[in-house]
Amino acid sequence: MPDQKEDKSVNRQAPEDPSRREFVALSVAAGLAVAARSAGADTPVQEKNVEVKTADGTCDAAFIYPATGAHAGVLIWPDAFGLRPAMRDIAKRIAGEGYSVLVPNPFYRVARAPVIQDPSSFDFQNQADMAKLRPLMASINAAGAAEKDAQAFIAFLDAQPQVNKTRKVGTQGYCMGGPLVVRTAAALPERVGAGASFHGGGLVTDRPESPHLLASKIKARMYFGIASNDDMRQPDAKDKLREAFAAAQVPAEIEVYPQALHGWCVADMPKQNGKPIYKKDDAERAWGKLVALYKAALA
Repeated sequence: MPDQKEDKSVNRQAPEDPSRREFVALSVAAGLAVAARSAGADTPVQEKNVEVKTADGTCDAAFIYPATGAHAGVLIWPDAFGLRPAMRDIAKRIAGEGYSVLVPNPFYRVARAPVIQDPSSFDFQNQADMAKLRPLMASINAAGAAEKDAQAFIAFLDAQPQVNKTRKVGTQGYCMGGPLVVRTAAALPERVGAGASFHGGGLVTDRPESPHLLASKIKARMYFGIASNDDMRQPDAKDKLREAFAAAQVPAEIEVYPQALHGWCVADMPKQNGKPIYKKDDAERAWGKLVALYKAALA
C-alpha cells in the first residue's frame, strides 16, 4: 500500500465560537494522553444480556455498566458481524471509562446473535460468505429501521438506574455502524451529545438519504476516523463530510488514518491478503479520540 501523508481535516466554526475551538483543542492536545490513561482504566463493570422492545419486535442486546453509580449512556452500533465477543469487549472497555453501554444485535429482525460464528475466518471475496451478510445488513439499513431502533435503544438506556438521564448520550459505530451513528444523532438531536464513526461505510453517497446530508439535523459533536483504503476508493468523501458539517455549524473532526485498513479498530477482523486488518497502535489512537470526545461532550 503506498504511503500517504496523514490527513486531519477538522471543521471549525467561526472564530467567535469558543465551544468549537475548545473541542478541537481538547481532541488534538488530549487525545494521546487519554489513550494512555484509557488503556489502564480499571473501573469494575457488570454485564448482562437484555431484551429491548422495539417497534419491530424484540432485540437481544448486551448491557454493560460500572458496578456502582449512574453514568452517561452509550449506544454502540456494531459492524456487519454484529453483536459478539469483540463488540462486548469494546463495550466493557468504554464502560470501564465510566459509561453505561448498550450493544444491540442490529440484525434481530432476521436472527439472534451471534449471526457469524467466527468473523476471523470470514472471506469478503467469497460470494457464499457475502450472501450471509446481505440480508442481515438489509434489515437494519431499510428506510426508518435504524431511527426506530435508536429511539427504542436510548429509551431503554434512559430507563436503567445505571444511566444518568441528565447527561447526554454518546453513540459509536464501526464499519456498517458508522452511518447508523449519524442517523441516530439526527433522529434524537436533543438526546445525543456525541457520535463517533470508525471506518464507517456509506457515509457519503449520491442518494438523497445519504448520511452526510443529515448534518443539519445533528446537535452532537462528531468524530469520523477514516481508513486509508476507504479514502483511496472515495477520496472526496472526507471533503463532503467536512463541508456538510461545517455548513451546519456542527463540530466534527474528520481524520484519515494513513496506515490503517477498513476495520482496523476491531480485534477479530479477518486477514486481508494474508495480513491482519486490526492495527493496534492506530486502534489505540482512535480509542483516545473516542474517550476525549465523550469526556468533552457527555460531561
